[in-house]
Amino acid sequence: MSELVTSARLFAFTAHNAIGQRRKYTGDPYTVHLERVAALVGSVVEDEAMLAAAYLHDTVEDTETTLEDILSNFGTDVAYLVTYLTDISRPEDGNRKARKRIDREHIAKGDERVHTIKLADLIDNAASIQSHDPRFAKVYMEEKRLLLEVLADGHPDLLARARAIVDAWVRGNLPG
Repeated sequence: MSELVTSARLFAFTAHNAIGQRRKYTGDPYTVHLERVAALVGSVVEDEAMLAAAYLHDTVEDTETTLEDILSNFGTDVAYLVTYLTDISRPEDGNRKARKRIDREHIAKGDERVHTIKLADLIDNAASIQSHDPRFAKVYMEEKRLLLEVLADGHPDLLARARAIVDAWVRGNLPG
């Protein structure tokens, strides 16, 4: 693991552990999710900035970390990736559907590297939500079906996996 990736991993773990963040359904330390997302990204690319951003992808959204912190610690390339991986909608922007549209439009502006990391995030989150909260999964998987429309230039292997997960759910669990 490169120095950049090692530093990003430690930074992200420290930030998430500082707030005691755990996975919603399993109670696992949140860092388990970060490891899985980074492993998925690492299975298809050898890009230090992408691996660093995979570890950092939720730090601005979930912790006290700012984009300025990411920029000063990890440079412009990693900050670019994290910027587009960070949801920008706020509760005052409307209902969940409206907020997800805003966030989808934001991530669409990122490049194929952003989209690849987001695909890895989607793959890891979908498995947990489907097995632990099938009721919410109906809403979540429809949101992910729409999200896949803007992630089409992500890595083809992760795109195929994500599409298979979403398509299987939609075919098997949603009316129509």
